[in-house]
Amino acid sequence: MSPDFSFDIIGDVLEMLRYPFMVHAFEAGALIAIVAGFVGYLVVLRRSSFAAHALAHTGFAGGAAAVLFGVNPVFGLLAFTTASGSGMAVLGRKASSRDMETGTVLAFMLGLGLLFVNLYKGGSANEVYSLLFGEILGISTASVLLTFEAFLAILAISALVYRPLLFSALDEDVAEAKGMPVLGLNLVFLVLVAIAVSMAIQVVGVLLIFSLMVTPAAIAIRVSNRPLFAVLVGVVVAVSATWLGLFIAWYEPYPVSFFITTLTFGLYLLVRLTGWLSSISRPRPADPSESPAVANSNSA
Repeated sequence: MSPDFSFDIIGDVLEMLRYPFMVHAFEAGALIAIVAGFVGYLVVLRRSSFAAHALAHTGFAGGAAAVLFGVNPVFGLLAFTTASGSGMAVLGRKASSRDMETGTVLAFMLGLGLLFVNLYKGGSANEVYSLLFGEILGISTASVLLTFEAFLAILAISALVYRPLLFSALDEDVAEAKGMPVLGLNLVFLVLVAIAVSMAIQVVGVLLIFSLMVTPAAIAIRVSNRPLFAVLVGVVVAVSATWLGLFIAWYEPYPVSFFITTLTFGLYLLVRLTGWLSSISRPRPADPSESPAVANSNSA
């Protein structure tokens, strides 16, 4: 039976945090959302949403393999997504022409995932199911520590290559003309996406990965065209949706990932609607050809 909401927000949160599994969920959720918000901005900027989608399904194959062999699914996620991301970068040299290579890797990995699921006969299918839809409330202390280590690794790599990555994301051809190692940057970028996807799958699963990897970044890009501010907006949206989703799920008997996806999608629709209303209410610039003086001169 779900607890009752008391309208004492602080008291309610403190009550939640009495339970270790909720503490782990809030900790891991924050780390994952920060990474997803940051990396997701680069994903949207580089028009690589399909690559993130493919890596998520690759992660499913890796997680299923890990479950089959009795290993922590996170290790399988990281191994398969990193290998697939590296393969995509090498096979498709530029992000703008990588769809065919991405689709090829995706098809193969989905086949592997199906094989691993069919071979898994020794236990409950709940572990495989959690890979599809996420199971943040089941994150252990060891998984939180592993997530924190991956978080630190992404921060360290990003600090070293953020500016080149951003520049190549804005214009890959110009970056190559200036002598930047485009292939190397693509490899680093896809490895970052692979690690971020592996982390995010724990929260929202393979099928709902866009709710943390793409939707907050899509909101951020519509809010600001300044990269650093847009990244901050994406991170705030991802963290807020994750924590609020956990808070709501404490009182409602529905999956946390449902609330996270609903919150991010609802905010995205609100931002789009606000932008649309702003555009139609903004006065249209005067067309010189419609001025009376121009009309008179034309008639003369």
